[in-house]
Amino acid sequence: MRGSQAGVYSKTMLVFQLLNLLDSMIEPKRCKIHLACWNGIRNPLDVYFEGWFDSWQAVQSQKNFKREMVVALIALPEPDRWLFAGVHDVHGFNPFISKKGSELYQYSTSRRSATEELCGRLVVDFHRTGRQSYLVGERWEMDMKVAQIRSEPLKVIEFPGYTKTMLSKQHLDIIVKQQNPSWKSALSSVKGVYVIADRKNGKLYIGSATGEDGIWGRWCAYAKTGHGGNKELKELLKAEGKEHADHFNFGVLETADTRGTEQDILERESHWKELLLTRSHGYNAN
Repeated sequence: MRGSQAGVYSKTMLVFQLLNLLDSMIEPKRCKIHLACWNGIRNPLDVYFEGWFDSWQAVQSQKNFKREMVVALIALPEPDRWLFAGVHDVHGFNPFISKKGSELYQYSTSRRSATEELCGRLVVDFHRTGRQSYLVGERWEMDMKVAQIRSEPLKVIEFPGYTKTMLSKQHLDIIVKQQNPSWKSALSSVKGVYVIADRKNGKLYIGSATGEDGIWGRWCAYAKTGHGGNKELKELLKAEGKEHADHFNFGVLETADTRGTEQDILERESHWKELLLTRSHGYNAN
């Protein structure tokens, strides 16, 4: 935040007070507040991390943005916490018919530059009392408070350690796309055994990484294709659709001893398959 305005911040400051300090045109009566939440298809926080939240938000099923501006807030995992994703000027919309035959509305929007410094950094404290996702600013301005201004924009978590690794397919895609240094460095430096858990049905797939790029190399293949070249997972995605890979979670079961051979790793892979019954009740065929 700019120096003269940084000192104005306090824990009890209202969100619209802060935004108005940066841009006097941002007034509650001119704004719709978009509370972007999980819609059963995509998590908007993942969309934001992937870098296409603005275009995702611009497509609406109703004429939801009947104001000059939209204040975008994305639901965080913590209760009553929302990530600020910008103030957007609304320039109009065009209706269109989706591939599924539904009427949708493509909005034309642009971000207000004065608030860009807060995108991904401003965390809002707000308790949503119902399921409404589109609120008028003047009705809720007194209920939206500044909870935190982060020193850096929120990103997908940094590498937490091998024993704590648990990545959704969506987060894996983001990490690979961004070539996240902490994940790439950690996973490319080790070989070992990993697990893919299907959240939809609880089935597991056990795999191993023995190549030069270690676990990172194998997981990059999953980010690219969803199946990583595995016969069983190829057949699964062919039957269920490639979108089924979005149900996958990735974890590290064990890393290989520095003196371990490829055969040692394959033996450990077989051990985990036997222990977790993935040949009879999971996705491993052998």
